[in-house]
Amino acid sequence: MDVTQWIIFFLVIQVLHGLATWKLYKKADRQAWEAFVPVYNAVILMKIINRPWWWTILLFLPIVNLILFPVVWVEIARSYGKNSALDTFLAIFTFGFYSFYLNYVATDVTHKKDRDLQPRTELGDWVSSILFAIVAATIVHTYIIQPFVIPSSSLEKTLLVGDFLLVSKLHYGPRAPQTTVAVPMIHDAIPGTTTPSYFKFPQLPKFRLPAFQNIKRNDIVVFNWPVDTLVEINKPYGAVRHKPIDKKTNYVKRCVGLPGDNLSIKDGYVYIDGVKNELPDRAKLQFFNLVETNTPLNQEFIDQYKLTEWGQVKSISTARWNDDKVQNLVKAKGYQFEVIKQDSVKTILLGSAENEFMKIMGMSIESNAVYANMTDDLASAMRTDPYVKEITKQLSSSTTENIFPNTPGYTWNRDNFGPIYIPEAGKTVALTIENLPLYKRAITVYEGNTLKVNGNQISINGDVVDSYTFKQDYYWMMGDNRHNSQDARMWGFVPFDHVVGKPVFVWMSWDTNGKGINKIRWERLFTTVGGEGKLTSYFIPFLVLLGLIFGYNKFKKRKNA
Repeated sequence: MDVTQWIIFFLVIQVLHGLATWKLYKKADRQAWEAFVPVYNAVILMKIINRPWWWTILLFLPIVNLILFPVVWVEIARSYGKNSALDTFLAIFTFGFYSFYLNYVATDVTHKKDRDLQPRTELGDWVSSILFAIVAATIVHTYIIQPFVIPSSSLEKTLLVGDFLLVSKLHYGPRAPQTTVAVPMIHDAIPGTTTPSYFKFPQLPKFRLPAFQNIKRNDIVVFNWPVDTLVEINKPYGAVRHKPIDKKTNYVKRCVGLPGDNLSIKDGYVYIDGVKNELPDRAKLQFFNLVETNTPLNQEFIDQYKLTEWGQVKSISTARWNDDKVQNLVKAKGYQFEVIKQDSVKTILLGSAENEFMKIMGMSIESNAVYANMTDDLASAMRTDPYVKEITKQLSSSTTENIFPNTPGYTWNRDNFGPIYIPEAGKTVALTIENLPLYKRAITVYEGNTLKVNGNQISINGDVVDSYTFKQDYYWMMGDNRHNSQDARMWGFVPFDHVVGKPVFVWMSWDTNGKGINKIRWERLFTTVGGEGKLTSYFIPFLVLLGLIFGYNKFKKRKNA
């Protein structure tokens, strides 16, 4: 629904409310016209049902109002003496239209000005408490701060798999939900199912409240994955469906490119306008390396260097690997191998295959080598180890990777990419057939235009153009784990309307590979996400403060006893 349709819908609701309640307003010693004036009628209604005025604000908060509307319908009935279970049932399950009955048909309706607001039963008390706990939690979750769990290692060394974050929505401006009818605090699907937790209609126009700050370079940002159409995120080749922006899967990456930047990647490092991007000292880039040793590898070596992402490699004679019959057999079996090192004698491969196939191929596991993800600092330290023969960073030279914009003519790869201009709101970009693949999705999908190409002629919304002025800012989000991150290199720009918030705090960290109490990463509890210098945990100070508060309250109770 666009803005005009929402205005019409809002006015229709106001008319319906007025028609359903104007007599009830009069019985509460108010004027009949007050039932028809938008917003003002809600303020007066709160007085009639003896509820605080700020409930009016909650009635206009998406998602929150879904919880509050049924409460108000019931409160209207009870304010006129209708307290039975049947009255409550009818008020809720007629979606408020029970007020028409009270307004025009019921004869025993009188306004209870000073009615008792306390629930009459213990069950009623529980329901009331739970409802307002849900309302409060929904407000916090939707507009202030949201919990998030790190699912992958794309920001490893800064954020670890199993980190439980608090994501501030205030920093970049709280975003109003587009989906107005949804299960509170449930993101995409109802837990345990693939059933959407929302209705696609109606949807609110895009709207964001003022921000405390703009996104800065190297900020870690949570955003909605722009190209998400997956029913189940863990099944990349499974069923698909169109999702509203706010129901797309949440991703977390580092913003390395801002609107207006000219970005390029050289050997895995980001350059902005030709200058290498300097990361905060807590951030550590990681790359896969081939580590060759003088003697067979063992687990002690893996543990010594705390390698968390590593795998065995295979070797085969180069002459055999280059044999066409061998290549045809590999293709026929559907195996995929990547050559990570090759000389005239031996070829080292990355990939998996059944033992029987390896035996036929004359392929074996290379006992003196491992393929491992590590920082440059760790690679440098390893090179001083007499046990290590050679370390080779595995930079890509491919020209056929699945890399944005996935169009013939662009031979970029994960380690060497660009240059590319990141669109800025209000700035105009010249459009050509050559650069159109870079901006086509932003122009059509993110900004809602129709685009057609006829030969060398580009048309937007039916007009022939040679340039385009962007309506919103775009960002370039990447993982620090350069060789194990699904990021902008695969799907391009992130529009600002997809930005969710800024991670600010790690309140819990769980290591699935740990044992006993060491499954909890104690040193990461109550730590900040941003900042410089060594990571500091505020967990002990928190426990001390909690103990002081508890002790003070206990002392106060004893003193007053």
